Amino acid sequence: MFKSKLRYFFVKKSYVMISCFLAVFIILAQSYFPQSLALSQTDPQPFQNLRIEDVTKFSEAIEKIELKWERDYERHFKRNFANRNRSATKIANHLSQIKQQAGINPAIIWAIPEDNFVKLMLVTPERQFVVKKIRSGNKKALNKQIKKLARAISDSSSLAYLPPARLLHRSLLRPLEPYLEAEKIDTLLFCNGSLLRSLPLAALHDGTKFLVEKYNIALIPAVNLTDLEYESDLGAKVLAAGASEFDQLPNLPGVEVELNTIVPKIWSGSKLLNQDFTVENLSKAHQSGSFDVIHIASHSQFNPGVPEESFIQFSDRKISLANVDDLGLNLPEVNLLVLSACQTAMGNEEAEFGFAGLAMQAGVKSALASLWNVDDTGTIVLMSEFYQKLKSTSIKAQALREAQIAMLNQDVSIEGQQIRGSELAIPLPSRISKGSASNLQHPYYWSGFTMIGNPW
Repeated sequence: MFKSKLRYFFVKKSYVMISCFLAVFIILAQSYFPQSLALSQTDPQPFQNLRIEDVTKFSEAIEKIELKWERDYERHFKRNFANRNRSATKIANHLSQIKQQAGINPAIIWAIPEDNFVKLMLVTPERQFVVKKIRSGNKKALNKQIKKLARAISDSSSLAYLPPARLLHRSLLRPLEPYLEAEKIDTLLFCNGSLLRSLPLAALHDGTKFLVEKYNIALIPAVNLTDLEYESDLGAKVLAAGASEFDQLPNLPGVEVELNTIVPKIWSGSKLLNQDFTVENLSKAHQSGSFDVIHIASHSQFNPGVPEESFIQFSDRKISLANVDDLGLNLPEVNLLVLSACQTAMGNEEAEFGFAGLAMQAGVKSALASLWNVDDTGTIVLMSEFYQKLKSTSIKAQALREAQIAMLNQDVSIEGQQIRGSELAIPLPSRISKGSASNLQHPYYWSGFTMIGNPW
């Protein structure tokens, strides 16, 4: 009898100890690993398995985020923007329509950093509505890794960018990968909160591949602030404009080569160079010629503070981001505005508003800009490849991706005083220093270029 009680006592005690151990393990695991919320617990679920109240709750959360960011951008730019007010279901339906029209498979990701986690929300064409809380991706942790990435990626001779690029991928992409793979998503639109609007998304790394090797990528300020309609024809007229010499800013000796390569070697159009590159001349040229693409090769800076502090430098004067709509690029609407020599205060919320809000503030459908000022050779290579790819696809984000991959795979190279690409051999003037640009596969040379606004 005594032995039976003793055996019972030890069994019960062991059971209690094991239960306590498992409970502690589960708590620790939940605090460390990404935690799924609300609509998706394990595997991707089709829309028809979700309760109506779940979809309603998800849609309300999206609308709340969109409204907040709309107000933030309007407060920053001191103006009202058109609000398209799409529900989650309408967004999914529109993505499905784009899938049919454009032959791509797009999804939208909202990434909202909070003090204790980063909240990820996903909408796909097949109506997967996913919410994830990633506790390892709180504001403090994200800020630390973004700063590490920004410092490391500027050294084109180092691989020190890989650890932060992997950690950021783990927080922002890995939790959503099963859902993206389930639908074979190939195009991602990122709608990001503060800290993440100036992140070089293309450089995020899963341990095997860069994000750009798997997806076309675009950054949007908010779904309701972005014209996401599809046009199959980009148009064929480019206005290439810029300046190579400046009084108070560094010279850009590669500008003339860059513009002459784009027009007329690759595209038809017109050029405005150096003294002809004035605010008035560009505005008049567009209004009289109705250019589909306007390419500006000049200093552009997205600085902290009010929009008046950020600017595009013309030969006669600067035009601030607050007044960039005075160029009249919405009359008629320019399909794509390219700024090829940009500098952004990465991680600064006010500078990020200017960068992510560039397309809607300028009144254009899409914008392509760089987060940092890449040297002349790297810029010429990226831009020449981009415009060549743009001739064979109407998807602007795809053309950018293909150009970036061409650099990553060393399909373009520098041989002597020439850049040899997939289609063109571009001579380099002797005054252009090649520097360390022989390592064009490094993300310093390609990952800062970002498609903003409508990616197709």
